[in-house]
Amino acid sequence: MNTLRLTVLSVTVALMGCAGTAGETAAEGDLLTGAEEFGTLSSELSTGVALGSTLRTSANLNLRTSASMNAQVRLVIPSGATVTTVNVTQPSGGWYNIKYNGVTGWGYGTYLTLVSQPSTGGGTTTPSTTGRDGAILRAKGGVGFSYWWGHGRWINGGATSSNKGACTGSCPSCSHSGSYGADCSGYVAKAWQIPSTNTDVSVDSHPYGTIHFIGSNSQWSTVSRANAAKGDAFVYNTNGAGHILLYESGDAWGSLWAYEARGCSYGIVHNLRSVTSAFKVIRRTGY
Repeated sequence: MNTLRLTVLSVTVALMGCAGTAGETAAEGDLLTGAEEFGTLSSELSTGVALGSTLRTSANLNLRTSASMNAQVRLVIPSGATVTTVNVTQPSGGWYNIKYNGVTGWGYGTYLTLVSQPSTGGGTTTPSTTGRDGAILRAKGGVGFSYWWGHGRWINGGATSSNKGACTGSCPSCSHSGSYGADCSGYVAKAWQIPSTNTDVSVDSHPYGTIHFIGSNSQWSTVSRANAAKGDAFVYNTNGAGHILLYESGDAWGSLWAYEARGCSYGIVHNLRSVTSAFKVIRRTGY
């Protein structure tokens, strides 16, 4: 009876979730790769700015949990990206409280320049929602939401403290509160809009696990790692445990920028990370 129960549990984990306990531990165990920082340079930006101002990074910038070089790195913001100031109008010791892709933290002013103050009017530009750019756009919308085992949904307006949800414990035996979030497979399926009915990011859907993504399917195919392109996915699955992430840019064999539901304690992030040789690259049909 115990053997049967373990077999059923193993199959359930492999089919439903993003990864088994071992797979999630491997994903969370890879520490975020921080960008090189030098705290002695004179700041490019050092004055107070209005709330909601747009700033641009002049180098890869570590977004930290507090205004200190010793604070934990939440994610690395790529050079040339835009961020928004939040909460305070004056820097704290050269640090600005900023928000990037739904994640709030502190960035050092050495690597920031002012783009614009809050606009009082004007039009907006709507990015393409099709193809590779569309996949990246949908993935950006999920950043900041929680990791939710066996699920996939978020709100286009972005994550807030009241809607992002929360994951605790070690998945699959983890607990989730809230109505939004995704695990790695649910996240990529939404970004890729597969199957064709999986187009509304606010509707909960988890059609595939890594056990499916690692195999053959008419909706994706394997490509060489050397030919990885924006919007492709990196995936592995070993004995029912695995992980999948959406590739944006960078060295496919070294440090790359990825969108991923990284794990219970991380949630959905945009980060600079390395990827082991266990991963293979898959491409959505039509990309």
